[in-house]
Amino acid sequence: MVRISNWFARHKKHKRFIRRAKWFRLWRKNVYNQVRRALVKQWQNAYIWRKNKKRIFRKLRIERLSWALRSRWEKYSVFIGKMASADVVINRKVLSNIAIVFPKVFDKIVESVNT
Repeated sequence: MVRISNWFARHKKHKRFIRRAKWFRLWRKNVYNQVRRALVKQWQNAYIWRKNKKRIFRKLRIERLSWALRSRWEKYSVFIGKMASADVVINRKVLSNIAIVFPKVFDKIVESVNT
């Protein structure tokens, strides 16, 4: 009896992987095993970067907010503590954007927290 090799499905799968590795260099773009390894590594790094990006932007927003508060003779940690006790619920992302784009509004927020 003839053995069925399922060539068509395998070839289709390999082509799909190779198509995704179009811009890779040397054998990493046309040898299936190397392509698969390179793509898996790329996906792992993409996952790691998505997680790190959140960390980096949170750090940036805190730094911006700290800078804006320092120019108003206020410390970041003290300000956040006062916000928590005053029940002001504005996240750091919005606060940093307000501090950069609308400084007068940010001044009013700082005054309301301090009183």
